[in-house]
Amino acid sequence: MIRVLIAEDQGLVLGALAALLGLEDDIEVVATAGDGQAALDRLNDDPDINLVLTDI
Repeated sequence: MIRVLIAEDQGLVLGALAALLGLEDDIEVVATAGDGQAALDRLNDDPDINLVLTDI
C-alpha cells in the first residue's frame, strides 16, 4: 500500500485528487495539507508516508 500526503492550497483540487487517488486499490491518502508548513508538520507526525504530492 502506498501511503500518500497531498499538499494543495486549492480546496477543490485537493478534494478531487484525494477522491481520484482513493479509487486506486494500492494507494491510500492518509493526509492532506493546505500549505507547505502543514505538510511538513504532518510528515513529522507520520514517518510512514511514502509519497508527497504537491504543486510548486
